[in-house]
Amino acid sequence: MTTNSKAPAHVNHPTHVRLDTSDKIIRTVTYIFVGLFSLICVLPFWMIVASSFSSESAIRLTGFTLWPSEVSTYSYELLLRSPDQMIGAYVVTICLAVVGTAIGLFIISMTGYALQRKDFPYRNGIMFYIYFTSLFSAGLVPFYLLIVQTLNLRDSYFAILLPLLMSPWLIVLMKNFVKAIPHEITESGKIDGAGDFRIFYALVLPSLKPALATIGLFLALGYWNEWYYSSLFLTSQTEYRPLQFHLYNVINKVASLRNSVAGSNVTLTTELPSETLKMATAVLATGPIILLYPFVQKYFVAGLTVGSVKG
Repeated sequence: MTTNSKAPAHVNHPTHVRLDTSDKIIRTVTYIFVGLFSLICVLPFWMIVASSFSSESAIRLTGFTLWPSEVSTYSYELLLRSPDQMIGAYVVTICLAVVGTAIGLFIISMTGYALQRKDFPYRNGIMFYIYFTSLFSAGLVPFYLLIVQTLNLRDSYFAILLPLLMSPWLIVLMKNFVKAIPHEITESGKIDGAGDFRIFYALVLPSLKPALATIGLFLALGYWNEWYYSSLFLTSQTEYRPLQFHLYNVINKVASLRNSVAGSNVTLTTELPSETLKMATAVLATGPIILLYPFVQKYFVAGLTVGSVKG
């Protein structure tokens, strides 16, 4: 009589790797270094926030500190004195960032995909032209004449929208992303009878989510921080200017008023802010971006890593 004894199943228990003394020291030093580096990165932002809620006299006496010695919201009151203009500036900037980012992603993704296709004619010449424009520029005067006279876009939001739609570096970054996609994916679409646009939208774009998030963030930051083109081309439009240009004008008006008061015998009951106004401007300008970044950080880091390695 034979008995079939079943061997007990092997159970994998989690194993803990023991670290020796040198590994523990290295890990501790690494944590301390990363913690100090993070603190160094966070402290300037915290000092900006603290200084924005400080009075101008306290900044002049004690300098920039981690906590305001005399709390004051006068700088924010000056910036928000015209809430309609501030809200309009936010709306204009958000609309420019959303529309410009969407159109820019559409153009850059299609350009990167086309330049990566080996059967695309003249792709080397076009790529050379893109590299050439990144190294050499005609200058400000021809660019101004192009926008104002040729395209007739003075006092138009298109004068801000168009120049920031594309950049050679973003095209190269997208091209590297497309290069990382296996060639078999597009070939399978051709075998199934799909056209170029169908292959691009159905097969290529879903694989480019990290690239779209990374490049989209760069485009959105470009539109959000834009003030230079606004100062050049939005000359007669007084309402609903982009946020950065609106804040820039407020700072200049306050500085001009300070100089006028300093050259006269007029005495103000409240000192006009200078440094605290700049800090409050930085908080209002960067606050929304700082709040948005944690939601796209995962795609942003992955996108930069893949785009830089797969060159």
